[in-house]
Amino acid sequence: MTMYSMGSIGLILSIVLLQTAVGQRTPTISYISQEQIKDIGNTVDLQCSVQYAQDYPVLWIKVDKDGNELPLASKTSLILKDSRFSLRYDDATSTYVLQIKDIQETDAGSYLCRVVISITVSQKAYVELQVRRAPFISDNSTRSEVVSEGESVTLSCYAGGFPTPKISWRRQNNAILPTGGSSFRGNVLKIPAVRKEDRGTYYCIADNGVGRGVKRHVNLEVEFAPVVTAPRPRLGQALQFDMDLECHVEAYPPPAISWLKNDVQLSNNQHQTISIFATADEYTDSTIRILTIEKRQYGEYVCKAANKLGTAETTVELFETIIPVCPPACGQAQYGAGAIAASSGTMVALVLLISALFKNFSTKY
Repeated sequence: MTMYSMGSIGLILSIVLLQTAVGQRTPTISYISQEQIKDIGNTVDLQCSVQYAQDYPVLWIKVDKDGNELPLASKTSLILKDSRFSLRYDDATSTYVLQIKDIQETDAGSYLCRVVISITVSQKAYVELQVRRAPFISDNSTRSEVVSEGESVTLSCYAGGFPTPKISWRRQNNAILPTGGSSFRGNVLKIPAVRKEDRGTYYCIADNGVGRGVKRHVNLEVEFAPVVTAPRPRLGQALQFDMDLECHVEAYPPPAISWLKNDVQLSNNQHQTISIFATADEYTDSTIRILTIEKRQYGEYVCKAANKLGTAETTVELFETIIPVCPPACGQAQYGAGAIAASSGTMVALVLLISALFKNFSTKY
């Protein structure tokens, strides 16, 4: 009788334990907030609804881009000591709400709701928090390039921010791009064969609708052989007067410029003075002033420019005239050993004309 009773009690206890085990359900995450997109300074509520988890730990964890986990809260208690974070529990819906106020850019990332069932078993769900950020141009973007004419060049521009910025390219003063048109969309602007006309400032512009777009100046310098031109290839002047011969040089790198006559390089002396002045990185002007012209100084003068990419030249002819040409003769009219300073345009022109007529008359008679 006693043995029977003990066996009956054991059977009853086994049945009760089995019923208890069957009646206890596994915790389940029934809801997690969808992706949240917020501006800096806003407030966000991240919700996680968990069923049958009264006796299990429920954690909020932030996961960074490298997969590192930072626990924020357990059940209804905050682990992180930050006044911007708070936690509340809605008993009616079994929802754990993690609230973040005054959102900062560093708050962006993945937030994990985890229910710990055992050492090896857990239920989890993620919600992504995106924080809108004004665009910024990355340091690995092009700042400047120097290439030779005819070579290909690639200008790159990369930007961060949220939403992902769109990249466009423009030129200074809205000049036409080498690709055609005044604007080009894309991270990479490629020019297959650079021309000297392509040199200048390019703008990489990043915009994502948050704040004002940002832009970076990208300087493209094109090296090319000199191009030499003469604004006035033929000039006349009377004997004993000065005359300026000019040439204009376009080249990069800046060239060495020289003047020659009869294949002999000229230098500054009592017969001529040479001046060279750059008007921009690629433009240089040069003037040779022939002083108190003598017969032997008439003829062809060569303006020559050279850099590492080549050499070019142009010819300026100086020929004799009867009447002096003004300027530069207006500046200092000379005749014989005397000089007449120019203080009045009309007076100088009259003196020059009389001097020329007198010389012509003396030659004939």
